[in-house]
This record gives sequence, C-alpha cells and structure tokens, in this order.
Amino acid sequence: MMTAQKLMRAIRVFEFGGPEVLKLQSDVAVPIPKDFEVLIKVHACGVNPVETYIRSGTYSRKPVLPYTPGSDVAGVIEAVGDNVSAFKKGDRVFTTGTISGGYAEYALAADHTVYKLPEKLDFKQGAAIGIPYFSAYRALIHSARAKAGETVLVHGASGGVGIATCQIARAYGLKVLGTASTEEGQKIVLQNGAHEVFNHREVNYVDKIKVVGSRGTIEINPRDIMVKECSILGVTFFSSTKEEFQQFAAALQAGMEVGWLKPVIGPQYPLEKVAEAHENIIHGSGAAGKMVLLLR
Repeated sequence: MMTAQKLMRAIRVFEFGGPEVLKLQSDVAVPIPKDFEVLIKVHACGVNPVETYIRSGTYSRKPVLPYTPGSDVAGVIEAVGDNVSAFKKGDRVFTTGTISGGYAEYALAADHTVYKLPEKLDFKQGAAIGIPYFSAYRALIHSARAKAGETVLVHGASGGVGIATCQIARAYGLKVLGTASTEEGQKIVLQNGAHEVFNHREVNYVDKIKVVGSRGTIEINPRDIMVKECSILGVTFFSSTKEEFQQFAAALQAGMEVGWLKPVIGPQYPLEKVAEAHENIIHGSGAAGKMVLLLR
C-alpha cells in the first residue's frame, strides 16, 4: 500500500515580475532527501535583496520556473538521505543554500551547505547568518584582505550584511565607521561594532568610503582612482567554492562560540505576507536589523 505524499505550504513563482508573482500554495509536495541531502523543518527564513532581483528576472542567474525563493533557512533536521553522517533528525541547523527553496515549511539542502546552530542563537538569528555573514566575510577578509589597524566604512550598516560587516570588522581589529539613515539604525550600528556612525542622507557626511554591496549604478572617474591608487573589488557570495565556504564557516562558527557573531533581527513577516516583505526590503525607509520570514 502506497503512503500518501506529505504536503506543505510554500511560496511558488511561476513567472518573473513584481512582488505579486509570489504565490502561496498549500499543496506543495514535501521533498524527499537523496544522497548527501537533508530535509529541514523550517522555523525561519532570511529575506535578502538578491531574492527580489532573481524574482524580477533581472539577475544574472535565473532559476527554472516554477521555483521557490529563499536560501537562508534555520530549523530542525526532519530527515537525512543516504551517506549523511554529520546530521541526524532533531539537530538545530542553518543553511547557506537550499535545493528546493527556503520560503516553505520544509526545505531540502545539500549537507555541505548546512551547519549546526548553537543553542545561544534562536532560529530567527540562524536565518540571518547565511548570505549576510558569509558575504561580509568574503568581501572584507577574503577579497579585500582587511587587516587589524585598518579603517573600513560600511555604507548602509544597519541592515543584515551591514551589521555582519561591522561585527566581523570589529572582531578582526579594524576601526569601523558605519552609516545609517535613521536614528534607530544609527543606534544599532554603534551597538554592533562601529566606532562612529554617520547619517548618509546628510550632504558631505564623509569624504571617502569603502562600500559593501550595491543597489544600483554609480559614476566613477578613473582619474580619481589613479591619483588615490585605490582599488574597486566586485564580490559575489555565489562565486565562493566549497572549500572557501568551509573556511568562512570555521571563522564564523568561532564568532558564534565567542559571542561576537550575534545577528540583529528586524522586520518579521508570516509566509502569507512575503510580497510585502519583498516590497519593503527594497523600498523601505531604512533598515534596522535583518528581515526574516517566520514559518513556525
């Protein structure tokens, strides 16, 4: 006698477009883990700007339609496939990627993209680690090769990646300058590693900045770069190799153990309000912590 397929709620995208293409369905089949895969019962999932670019169809990587967005989930291992030895049912975990999509009650992930979540961090904080902290570490330490004693200015430091960058930079001995557009955001930046904070909506708030992330085009005069002998580095989370992920994870795991890695949670949305979340992460008045979806 065949067992009926278990169903779950999940967000599905059938066409690229605005936030309205995010459709909540209640009859999505719960995936079954294969070799080297785990199934996670999702408690929270991080919302990242890149997911809005992918959804709109303007990003360089386009998933096959239909798909479920989301990569940064935190939850409990529900089942493991063959050849998985690092995890067992009931383990608290977070991910840096999923196979089936994170905006769902259950998510499938390759075991090498899954990490143990320390008890001192809750599931919302676990969902805020993936893209923000791994991107910040890759940009600041791996690519920019930042060293203790140097100065870094983090533009838009009150959001997920910004807070992660401030915490990492402070832990590694840099002088940290941050910017935020609201009073609440500026307070969060100072509480999470910045020595000084500036309002980036004020004219001439700082003469020279080093920026993590991008929201659009800017004009650059190459002559200015020549005179200052500065470098411009493009960094993307998705180009990290499996070995680099392991390296970043080891450093960040140490940060969790010591206590300097502590995600700050901002706006929280239920799954049925994901379109509102996508609208606000791009057009909101100013970030104040990491945006997450709550599944349980």
